[in-house]
Amino acid sequence: MSGAENSHSEYVGLLFRSHYDWLCSRLRRHLDSTASAEDIAAETFVQVLSSPSVAPIRQPRALLTTIAKRLMYQLWRRRDLERAYLDALRDDSLEESSSPEELSQMFEALQVIDGLLDGLPGKVKATFLLSQVDGLTYPEIAATLGISQRSVSDYMSKAFKRCLQASLE
Repeated sequence: MSGAENSHSEYVGLLFRSHYDWLCSRLRRHLDSTASAEDIAAETFVQVLSSPSVAPIRQPRALLTTIAKRLMYQLWRRRDLERAYLDALRDDSLEESSSPEELSQMFEALQVIDGLLDGLPGKVKATFLLSQVDGLTYPEIAATLGISQRSVSDYMSKAFKRCLQASLE
């Protein structure tokens, strides 16, 4: 480990000792469990540690809060996605036939898809999911979302372009 890397690690260690408890208490106000708060706080410091060496941070609590909020939003989004998927499975009565491993793989695939479509408008995401996950035709999607078939086609094109761009990166 070089001197700069060692110095960065020591600095992050100092930040951890100084701000970990404070960050955990802030996160506990927004999360359902102490364990979730501690996990996100720890991941926050892992991200600071894995970032390029930085000069001393002027406002470490602001930086830590920003990183932790992003991680908390990702957790909530993942939970919402899982809940929606489980609800859909219950509606289709497929949950009994899926093993825990299959459910886990499906959740991971949905997270990847969600990440690929991140930043696209809601109707574009909904159109893509109705087509690719639910297997609806373009006319069925148009009727479900109250949009034209031309819009469905345009939205699908945007979603596929985003997926293609991500696969090339």
